[in-house]
Amino acid sequence: MKAWKRGSQPPGWFPKRGDVCLIQLDQQRPAVILSRDTLNRHSLDVCVLPVSKAEHRAFSLRPKLRAGEGGLSFDSWVKCDQPTTIDKPSVVYPPLGTLSGTTLHLIEVAVQAALELP
Repeated sequence: MKAWKRGSQPPGWFPKRGDVCLIQLDQQRPAVILSRDTLNRHSLDVCVLPVSKAEHRAFSLRPKLRAGEGGLSFDSWVKCDQPTTIDKPSVVYPPLGTLSGTTLHLIEVAVQAALELP
């Protein structure tokens, strides 16, 4: 089995909904993949939610991830009020981890509230 260097992506790999991945922008930072797998497989970009170490008590739209969840080594908060789209090559392989269905559902509810979706 070939070992892949962090930052290179093996052929055919794509980020999956609910994965926590590092994304390479001005610096590497974690994000949750939000877009659906069919889009992630075929599109040139993916929709992500940034993850922050900073707790914002005034924001109920930022679900907490406990250390260990999604492969994160620290407590963090998902910025459901800041969905963004990035080029797929900016997603660092391999993912840090994958969120549980329960956690992903909490994030989906927070995104719906942040964007006032039905």
